[in-house]
Order: sequence, then structure tokens, then C-alpha cells
Amino acid sequence: MQLTQYIIPLVISFAITVCAMPLFISYFKQKKYGQQTLEEVKQHEAKAGTPTMGGFVFLIAIVISVVITGLWFNELTPQVLILLFILVLYGLLGFLDDFIKIFLKRNMGLTSWQKLVGQIIGGIIFFLVYQSEGLPDTINIFGIWELPIGLFYGVFIVIWLVGFSNAVNLTDGLDGLVSILATISFIAYGIIAWKQQQYDVLVMIVATIGGLLGFFGYNHKPAKIFMGDVGSLALGGILAAISSLLHQEWTLLLIGFVYVIETLSVMLQVTYFKLTGGKRIFAMTPIHHHFELGGITGKGKRWSEWKVDIVFWIVGAIASIIALIIVL
Repeated sequence: MQLTQYIIPLVISFAITVCAMPLFISYFKQKKYGQQTLEEVKQHEAKAGTPTMGGFVFLIAIVISVVITGLWFNELTPQVLILLFILVLYGLLGFLDDFIKIFLKRNMGLTSWQKLVGQIIGGIIFFLVYQSEGLPDTINIFGIWELPIGLFYGVFIVIWLVGFSNAVNLTDGLDGLVSILATISFIAYGIIAWKQQQYDVLVMIVATIGGLLGFFGYNHKPAKIFMGDVGSLALGGILAAISSLLHQEWTLLLIGFVYVIETLSVMLQVTYFKLTGGKRIFAMTPIHHHFELGGITGKGKRWSEWKVDIVFWIVGAIASIIALIIVL
């Protein structure tokens, strides 16, 4: 495929998302299916009842785009198919979680164990396909060392996919935050895939970027719709899978720097809370809420949602550029 031909999967997924999303939003509003907001963050009270599960639309758009483009240019390789599998499986787990909360009115959705089992199964199947393709069972350590771990690479893959799918899910708490953060992450991996001439993986990446850009038109503040777990779990899963297929696993620590910090903030908060009998490091986690609430005392300058978004996008972009400089 020529470079200009990669516009095709981007345009297809973008167009499907842009055209289908208004119908999806209209249906949710008609049925009064909306997301509940956090009581602690008063700025979010106006968002109560906003439609969610928008990720369902852009995931369908991505799948259609990849299949059409893959068949057209003969790029439906095992790598692409396993990426589609992870996208669909993790998206399905998120869909069931959202469906139970929204349609069945059960606040808990799927239990954490139910989601974890599904994510682990996905990671195992990904590794089996990865291994059958003869791909390396070593971990690339900062581009300077290959750590051979054999079958333990399967354990790593499971942890990697589960970890980053949940990390992106935690980050998805503000209008438009993950839409652009994930776009930045996929652009970075698109450049790496092009440099490595892994054009099949690049088709998947470009289609995902198209879907996310189409979704952002409805998800930026004030959001007309949220992506829900159906979108965020799937995005995190395929980011981890792509980093593995490109054999640049370590880069996700930089390209996904914001997701890592968001997750660490939750882990630190929970640990400190338990060790100190109720004290907190942050006003609220994930850490984007800390800035919204004006710090631990609540007396600091509160950041607007747009400011948090823009700062986090810039941090994600800078971290991704550093990763690209090291890799390329």
C-alpha cells in the first residue's frame, strides 16, 4: 500500500462514526439511558444523564474499516485478525459492563473478577497466535537489550493487556480526554509501524485514529456522549497488543505515560489510605480529579476540565515524541 492509501481506512472509520453517532445519541436520549456522575465533583453535576457507550459506535466503525481495507489490499494477516479479536473481546467486556449498569440498572456492572477472567483469556489467546507466528519471546528493554523469557512472555502479555486496558479505562473520566490521548498514542505507534514496514498493523492503527477523531466531535466538552467501558477497555487492550506486535513494549511506558500516572495515582491513594487509617495523598483519584478539586485541601486553584485535558494531552504528546526520538 502507498502512504496515501492509508487515508482510506481512516476516512471509512471516521465517516461511519460521524454519521452513526447522532442516531446513537438520539436513541439513548429518547430512552433516557444516561451515565451517573461522581457526587464529589460538583462540576460534573450537569453531565448527569449524558448518553454513554459511544465506544460501541467507533469500535464497529474500526472493525468495518479494517475488514474492508484488509480485504481490498490483502492485509488481513494473523496479526490484524488477533488485534481485531482483542478489540472485539475487550470491547464486549466493556459493553456488558455498561449494558448491565445502564439497561439493567445495576450500578456494579460486571464484577472485577468477571472482567479480569475475560481479559486474561484474551491475553492467552493473543499469546498463542503471537507464538504461532514465530514472533520473538523476548522483551525489548529500552531499545538496547533483548530480555529472553521464553514462555513467560505469555505471562507478560497477559499482565500488559490487562494492565493497560484498565489504565485507559481509569483515565477516561473527562470530556474528550481519552479521545485525544489515545489518538496521540496511536499516531506514535503508526509512525513506528510505518518505519518497521508493518503495514498490516498500520491499517488497524489508522482505522482506530479515524474512529477516535470522528468520536471526538461528539465527546469534547460539553460532551454529547461518553465512550464508556466498551471504548476505553478496548483501546487500552489494543494499545498493549500493538506495542507487542511492533516489539516495542517498553515504549508504552512513555507513549502511555498519562495512563501510567493515572493508574499509579489510584494505587498510591488506596495504599496510603489503608496504611494511614483514612488519610489521602490526592483530593481524589484518578489524578485528573485532583486538579479539578483544587488539591488535597480544596483551597488551591481548581483547573477547568479543558485545562486538565490540554495539559494532559501536551504531556502525552511530549512523552510520545521522546519515545519516537529514542526508537527512530
